[in-house]
Amino acid sequence: MGTFKTKNGQVQGFRASAEVVAVLGVPYAAPPFGANRFREPFPAPAWTEVRDCTAFGPVAPQSAQLPGAPVWSPDDEDILTLNIWTPAPEGGLLPVLVWIHGGAYTFGSSAQPDFDGTALARAGLVVVTLNYRLGFEGFGHIPAAEATAYPDNRGLLDQVAALRWVRENIAAFGGDPGNVTVAGQSSGAASVACLMVMDRARGLFHRAIAHSAASPCYTREIAAATTREIAAAAGCPATPEGLTSATSQSLVTASDQVVDDYRRDPASGSRHYDPSLYAPVLDGDVLSTDPLTGMAAGATRGVDLLVCHTTEEYWLLDAVGSSAKITTDEQLALFAEDFSLPDGLVAGYRAAMPHAPVLDIYLAVFGDLLFGEYSNRLAELHAQAGGRAFLSRFDRRRTGPNGVVRAWHCADIPFAFGNIDTDCLAFLIGGAPTSADHGLARRMVRAWADFAATGNPGWPSVNNSTTQAKIWSTDDNPVDGRTASIRALWAKVNFPVLSP
Repeated sequence: MGTFKTKNGQVQGFRASAEVVAVLGVPYAAPPFGANRFREPFPAPAWTEVRDCTAFGPVAPQSAQLPGAPVWSPDDEDILTLNIWTPAPEGGLLPVLVWIHGGAYTFGSSAQPDFDGTALARAGLVVVTLNYRLGFEGFGHIPAAEATAYPDNRGLLDQVAALRWVRENIAAFGGDPGNVTVAGQSSGAASVACLMVMDRARGLFHRAIAHSAASPCYTREIAAATTREIAAAAGCPATPEGLTSATSQSLVTASDQVVDDYRRDPASGSRHYDPSLYAPVLDGDVLSTDPLTGMAAGATRGVDLLVCHTTEEYWLLDAVGSSAKITTDEQLALFAEDFSLPDGLVAGYRAAMPHAPVLDIYLAVFGDLLFGEYSNRLAELHAQAGGRAFLSRFDRRRTGPNGVVRAWHCADIPFAFGNIDTDCLAFLIGGAPTSADHGLARRMVRAWADFAATGNPGWPSVNNSTTQAKIWSTDDNPVDGRTASIRALWAKVNFPVLSP
């Protein structure tokens, strides 16, 4: 019990609970450094002895220090690992859920405590979480005479490699390789949407869950301009030779410096408000179309899609200090201009929020621009093209020790994973969970498990004329607070937002 045979060798896990075995830190690809740096992922080397897999693998290069999660060390190289939680280690073919973490393509890891798969495994799933290359290592553009030498979207290619590992190995852990759901949140959800339209990922999964998908994709021109900024900050030429000679640490530090420069300069355009340097690149190869265009063309109709977003997404980014403070009408007007928002959109939010301060109007508009309305479009275009899509919104809030805790970005994920009792997540959920919170978590875990098993989370799918959304709340009678008038304001906005 707890020992499994993969194609690369045997691995030894541990009991995460009486019903669930966890196997952590399993390599799915070779370390992406040295001769492998900035290249497509290479196969992981085999091993002969039973490999101890009782601890998470190292995280990808980043400067973030997240509560309850390990931090990156420049000595860490074996970063392309995954983790499995299984309730059926001795056989069976259970649905598989593969989780892709978020973090603006720049930070985060599979070791975050909200991503522990024990509760979902108890609900009947084999759960897989994974690390992938982030920041410049995963999404930085490298100009090269031979584009295939240093492909764009290396982080997405890592995710494809992990899905291939699942197809080849998950049966040994009791999972069904013919019933795989790929899921993610924020940039992880946007990664899921990209995987849905990528030829390299076709057939590797059968259903998809996208919570708070982030909207931007970048052209190669935008990505190349970012590379020039990073190289200048790192003090190296913006060439393959210059970038490959730069250390991971220097590129992380340079990225942070460029972000800080945008934050300090209100005249720097759209990146001033919440600088996101990295995003999937429309390179014509790894990613030949953006997700919405691909979905509208019917490229994803064979994959069931479950979409969720929170109703107050951007309040979290304000609370943690990663967003500009917009508090005057002049600043709000400049924000609308920088993002080319249509006339009347901000005024429409004012009408819907007549007593709200400018900051709240800005947070509502920006949250819908980056996450909420983009998520709605994913579900609706998928349905219109003949796919089956389900839409939900997370609207749970409460008053905690430090004030009101909103239905903000990331707050839904501990509930969907069933991990609301973890102390380091108290900030997201507002202190110790209540009995109503536990009831909400059980319902959300069940919805994910049912969707992964059958393609039906328990409420009606989106049809071509009406968006029927499930509202997640601790209230016995939740209502959808997104009025038709707010949705109508976005009709003239083109997604994805391609320009920084």
